[in-house]
Amino acid sequence: MIVVDQLTKSYGDKVVVDHLSFTVRPGVVTGFLGPNGSGKSTTMRMILGLDAPTSGTVTVAGRAYVDAPVPMRTVGALLDAKAVHGGRTARNHLLWLAHSNGIPARRVDEVLADVGLKGAAHRRAGTFSLGMSQRLGIAAALLGDPEVLMLDEPVNGLDPEGILWIRTLMRRLAAEGRTVLLSSHLMSEMALTADHLIVIGRGRLIADTGIEDFVRTQSDSSVLVHTAEAGDGERLAGPLRAAGAEVAVEEAGGDGDRLVVTDLTGAQIGRIAVAEGIPLAELSPRHTSLEEAYLRMTRDSVEYSVHGEGGA
Repeated sequence: MIVVDQLTKSYGDKVVVDHLSFTVRPGVVTGFLGPNGSGKSTTMRMILGLDAPTSGTVTVAGRAYVDAPVPMRTVGALLDAKAVHGGRTARNHLLWLAHSNGIPARRVDEVLADVGLKGAAHRRAGTFSLGMSQRLGIAAALLGDPEVLMLDEPVNGLDPEGILWIRTLMRRLAAEGRTVLLSSHLMSEMALTADHLIVIGRGRLIADTGIEDFVRTQSDSSVLVHTAEAGDGERLAGPLRAAGAEVAVEEAGGDGDRLVVTDLTGAQIGRIAVAEGIPLAELSPRHTSLEEAYLRMTRDSVEYSVHGEGGA
């Protein structure tokens, strides 16, 4: 378990992490999300003792990480896949880490096989592609068979097979009762992997919730309606608005009209269409994606926008 309590980090007058508190529990994959500049990387570094907090505390498995007698048996972490001596072979890199933590050498060959690098064990790490470097970083994180896993952008550079592999691995490790904290900007992958989300913005906690609840609270509960005949969109829009709905009529192209309706259920819309004698070609709820929900929740916390404005 990871417990972050009122964690704060300042650099001069700039507050990067601001009285942040959350708990990462075992048995689930917890996604750690936030816009660029939100304080995610600084928080992860403080969890690992790489940065000292200005105030507040963080414990991993009941103690400060720096006090762990065998750190790699407590936490396996991947923050930067390229943070490897390029002149060392993959196997020697892992052997050095194993020796420093009292881990048997046989474990090195086990994790190399687990991450698919057995055939590249004697290649120098400096010749690895980004995807291979990611696999080596994950091998290092798994080396001590730790109870806590912390991975920052673990699928970066991986091919589809590799992405499926890391997704399956994270869920298996969580199912074994381990604590898994996963940071990524790939919302589609997070939606398939995470059970719980911690979202921060400008160093502060925005959300600490299950992924389904997170999406539901940001959903606009709209329904897509496609009429069977052109011209029926405006005919149907009037009765729907009279029933309290918000209706946007969109260009559909071809036969029929397309409407997006909020504040009425599909069943209510269907009954109104029947009463008006308007045949429908489609009637389906529109589900908000994790990406859409995330963008809505963090829109006021974006430090750098594509329009050159802050998220104030």
